[in-house]
Amino acid sequence: MIEDSPFVTAAPVLVPMPAERPYTYAVPPGMRVVPGSIVRVPLGPRQVAGIVWDGAVEAVDAKKLRPIEEVFDCPPIDRAMRRFVDWIAHYTLSAPGMVARMLLRAPEAFDPEPWIEGLQRTLAEPDRLTDARRRVLETAEGGLAWTRSGLAHAAGVSSTVIDGLRAQGVFETVMIPPRPVVAAPDPGHGEPELMPDQRVAADKLRAAIATDTFNVTLLDGVTGSGKTEVYFEAVAAALDKGRQVLILLPEIALTHAFLERFQDRFGAKPAEWHSDLPPRMRERVWRQVAEGGVRVVAGARSALFLPFKQLGLIVVDEEHDPAYKQEDRVFYNARDMAVVRGHIGGFPVVLASATPSVESRVNASQGRYDRAVLSSRFAEAALPDLKSIDMRRSPPARGGFLSPVLLEQMQRTLERKEQSLLFLNRRGYAPLTLCRVCGHRFGCPVCSAWLVEHRFRGQLVCHHCGHNERRPEACPECGTLDHLVACGPGVERIAEEVVAHFPDARTIVLSSDLLGGVRRLRLELEAVANGEADIVIGTQLVAKGHNFPGMTLVGVVDADLGLANGDPRAAERTFQLLSQVTGRAGRTGKKSLGLLQTYQPDHPVMRAIVSGDSEAFYEREIAERERAGLPPFGRLAGIIVSAATRGEAESHARGLRRAAPTASDLFVLGPAEAPLSLIGGRHRFRLLVQGERRADMQGFIRAMLAEGPKLRGSVRVQVDIDPQSFL
Repeated sequence: MIEDSPFVTAAPVLVPMPAERPYTYAVPPGMRVVPGSIVRVPLGPRQVAGIVWDGAVEAVDAKKLRPIEEVFDCPPIDRAMRRFVDWIAHYTLSAPGMVARMLLRAPEAFDPEPWIEGLQRTLAEPDRLTDARRRVLETAEGGLAWTRSGLAHAAGVSSTVIDGLRAQGVFETVMIPPRPVVAAPDPGHGEPELMPDQRVAADKLRAAIATDTFNVTLLDGVTGSGKTEVYFEAVAAALDKGRQVLILLPEIALTHAFLERFQDRFGAKPAEWHSDLPPRMRERVWRQVAEGGVRVVAGARSALFLPFKQLGLIVVDEEHDPAYKQEDRVFYNARDMAVVRGHIGGFPVVLASATPSVESRVNASQGRYDRAVLSSRFAEAALPDLKSIDMRRSPPARGGFLSPVLLEQMQRTLERKEQSLLFLNRRGYAPLTLCRVCGHRFGCPVCSAWLVEHRFRGQLVCHHCGHNERRPEACPECGTLDHLVACGPGVERIAEEVVAHFPDARTIVLSSDLLGGVRRLRLELEAVANGEADIVIGTQLVAKGHNFPGMTLVGVVDADLGLANGDPRAAERTFQLLSQVTGRAGRTGKKSLGLLQTYQPDHPVMRAIVSGDSEAFYEREIAERERAGLPPFGRLAGIIVSAATRGEAESHARGLRRAAPTASDLFVLGPAEAPLSLIGGRHRFRLLVQGERRADMQGFIRAMLAEGPKLRGSVRVQVDIDPQSFL
């Protein structure tokens, strides 16, 4: 066991690799390490960062131990975070080293940020006083330290003026600590006037913060009800208690408006954490979070692994969003792990959504979570009128995809100088391109998927592995020119149809794969919010909490799209997505309309959305889940076996199936070829383990993997506890 003592001679160190346990290293004389210390150790021929871990060291000949090379001057990873890493590794059946790797993704932050050379006023006076020098002295009054360039800029002079004053002893050189990445938030700044139901919900959240114990509150409010303003009150209460706050958002890189709302409320922006953050800024945020200087972080799911010094609240906004599920290396759901993090750390967690997940609704109904409800929109703005368009009775014109009913409402909206949104959750121009002469279909050479045409870029793209190729003029199979046809619509094709019907309207397409990346998307979203577009065509990213004041019509082009697969969550996800996207309309009080183009107007999901009876939908969906023993009433785990050849993958999957232990509360389905049977040149088979809620799923799968065939050749096995995708 590692003790807080300078005389430890060996220590377990968890390194960021697929290691099932910490490795033992020698602690050189005079070096002091404690559990959580971040250290540099040799690993094979490399030097890597690792974390001194808990537990006893292995009984190894001391002469064989390699020494720890360096202890970084960095706050140790606290016990709560170490327990969190161990818990995730155990629950997800991941190597603890791969979980620790997510903690150590800012290596330059392990050393302190360098101090900056600055200048400070002395008692000396200059030999002569010019206007420029006077401005410098007036600016430097008060004794604050300035950087040379900062003082010159503030005083409106050249740097040579500063140099001359320093040469005369008017300024002395001092060292300035690193600047904060963001200013400190002020809980008392910009306090809002809340509506009565918002006040009730905010009081409930403040009371939860006051307990200083773990609890979970589901903030369940219709779109536009002001959930953000309510949970900001919980943030303020946590800040008042001197605690740090983490706000998780599903698409932080696209939520510029959220950062501005936070600044309006607290007088400063939160620190950001997401994959588009420049490396140097990531390192500074990581370090200042660890030291406690950053008080609030707004981040994507990976922000859960920041080493907070005094974390006292996690808010998961849009808690139902599938973007919280990571399906790479370590498979985890950030919403569920946020709850675990709060439980281990002993602090509150808030889950916010207009369309909560079935799991969260059941947890609230069974008393595991508290629930705060916002049943009406802010300032009594009305929800949009929702109607379905039966596409069997009002079909589009030949070659088109928009019903005459929807086109007529778009014309009326334009005449009122208001905005329309057309939603289709399909990127690109068309999901399939084929030759009319020979029937050749363009497929990905390394995936079992069709190539999606992106006409704006003139490319055919695979949305699974990223393969892309130029769209040819002739069929590569038969050589016929000008006979390639696009089948089905994507957002680009809908935009083409809109321009044909409304050539004078300002039309904009919003999709995550447009040229220009995140920066362009932010600018486009701001343009829509500012009324600089008449018609918006977008994928699911437009449904993620954006506020478009001028939007009064939302048309869903293919409301049935999400129902056409075998995913047991298909109905729930379709309900959530369509409810969220139609909720973009009428948020400022204008009369608004949502139209759903569907070939299944009598489907329970469509009826629930159109009627506005979400409770009936949840009751039905929860009852069906319970009857089928599906989560949250039962447990699921996916096992994905992949290999370079189909035979290898199938043979290994069948071997795992034969190795499954006998259990009365768990059973295995499969193996079966995955719906996407080939991705990136790797053949895929899936097994599904289903069982009762209290079954030992992890123990069952561990035994299965231990008794099954050993990994050989190109075979890889991935375990997905609580799967969200069944492809």
